[in-house]
Amino acid sequence: MSEKLPQPLHDEEVDLGQLINAIGRLFEKLFSFLGKILKGLFSIIIYGLKPIVNNFKLVAIIVMASGLIGFIIDKVNKPIYKSDMLVKPYFDSKYELANNVDYFNALISSDNLKELSTVFEIDTIDAKELIGFEMKIGPETPNDLLLEYNDYLKNIDSTLADDVTYDEYVDNRDILSGSIFSISATSHKEDIFTSLEKGFVKTFKNSYSEKVKQIRDQAINIKTVAYKEELQRIDGIQQIYFQVIKSESENPNANLGLGGILPLTKEKTLTREYDLFREELKIRDSLVALEELLVKENDYYDILSGFEEVGTIDRGIFTRYAVILPLLVLTMMILTYFIFKAFKFIKEYE
Repeated sequence: MSEKLPQPLHDEEVDLGQLINAIGRLFEKLFSFLGKILKGLFSIIIYGLKPIVNNFKLVAIIVMASGLIGFIIDKVNKPIYKSDMLVKPYFDSKYELANNVDYFNALISSDNLKELSTVFEIDTIDAKELIGFEMKIGPETPNDLLLEYNDYLKNIDSTLADDVTYDEYVDNRDILSGSIFSISATSHKEDIFTSLEKGFVKTFKNSYSEKVKQIRDQAINIKTVAYKEELQRIDGIQQIYFQVIKSESENPNANLGLGGILPLTKEKTLTREYDLFREELKIRDSLVALEELLVKENDYYDILSGFEEVGTIDRGIFTRYAVILPLLVLTMMILTYFIFKAFKFIKEYE
């Protein structure tokens, strides 16, 4: 029996060796597969660069010529000026703002100079210089995003709120989720931008935003009336406590209270009067907050930063023909080469 004991150990060593070999072969296949992919990508890159290298002089001449043509076009064309405006809409007027930005761009695309001059109160000559508008979310701090996320959670079902994390909200929110917006305007005329503010001011006040403001004002009026009635009630109770304290000071041995039903000691009277005083302060603070809200958000918008009187030249690389044309020509040459090779392969395929 003692001679048969090592046999299971030997079998385990064999199984372990086979497992290691299998894992090794698996990694070899994996690395071989990755190597083939990298080799294929490298071959595609070399195959795409090969015609450029073989015809380097011709390609260089064509690219340089297209760059020269683009440079001439940049010099001949009017410069593009750009200016930004930061606005903070109230009463959901941001929806009308977004809609009107698209409308203004449509007017520019259709060359409707008459309507543009009417909206922005400029002449048709200046309207013809407009290139377009773009609306983006304005600068935001992490605290602004947290407040927006908190407001979002309040407006959705509690069961859904647990499934929406802060990062998911920030990644998936759209442009209208913000409260501050940046309006970019581009034009061939450098000093037209301040005139454009009049057209945007008109977009903030519309029938829907007026309705929202009216509902807000009515709600504030209802709260104000309720708070003032509560102050009157507190003032009446305070007068009763004042009379009780006065009577106690004149006759310390008297057992006074509200109608003799609720006896009040001097300590209880002072405590309840203090509680009423604290409640009065809270109500008055609430009234002040409502008044501040009416003052701060009484308009339909705030312009945090208006358009500059003179715009800055847009010097973006991809807005210059001297860069765009050579890249476009080079891309077209490579695509043409690949298409030609594909047709040749299909034609000769047996």
